Amino acid sequence: MASTTYFHTVTRSYVDVDTSKGVDTAQFLDATEGVVKLFDSLGSSAFTVVQNDMNGNIKKIRTRYLSNPTANDTLENLLANEAHEKKRVATEGLLWLIRGLDFTAQALRRSLSDQTEELTISFTKSYEATLKKFHGILVRPVFSLAMKACPYRKDFYEKINVQSSDDIAVMKAWLAALEAIIATAQAVFVAHPEYIKGM
Repeated sequence: MASTTYFHTVTRSYVDVDTSKGVDTAQFLDATEGVVKLFDSLGSSAFTVVQNDMNGNIKKIRTRYLSNPTANDTLENLLANEAHEKKRVATEGLLWLIRGLDFTAQALRRSLSDQTEELTISFTKSYEATLKKFHGILVRPVFSLAMKACPYRKDFYEKINVQSSDDIAVMKAWLAALEAIIATAQAVFVAHPEYIKGM
């Protein structure tokens, strides 16, 4: 029987985000707050920079969503509605949030795929594949420090209470749903380069 993992304690799992008519904005934001809290389990203040960045971007998207919940019901509609504006604050927030989520998802996917790999390696390799190219010389060392501050794999999995094969299945389902949302958002940015022009 599966125990109560970290992924059972979140307000909303990515598994429960409605993507039938586009990615539900409010549900996506609720689920993403769970990722921010997941960094607490990494147990280092070095990750505060990642959490602050994600929280700032969540706030930008939520502010836009709350200005008209009906028009901005999905991420796709929110992006389309903001596209004609000079300052696309929520769009830029989502672009950076997706980059941060991609970094997190790739690190966790590496960790699940290779159960001998320590988190320091998983997160460093993921950073090199995702965020590093977007970061300037001032930000990179901050992230490098955070990667070095990762706990031992065993301690992290104990903290998020992922121990049994059932627990791993729950984490994998959460991660697969997150990866699908990331892919959806990335596809929108590719299809509509005008949304993120100059960002």
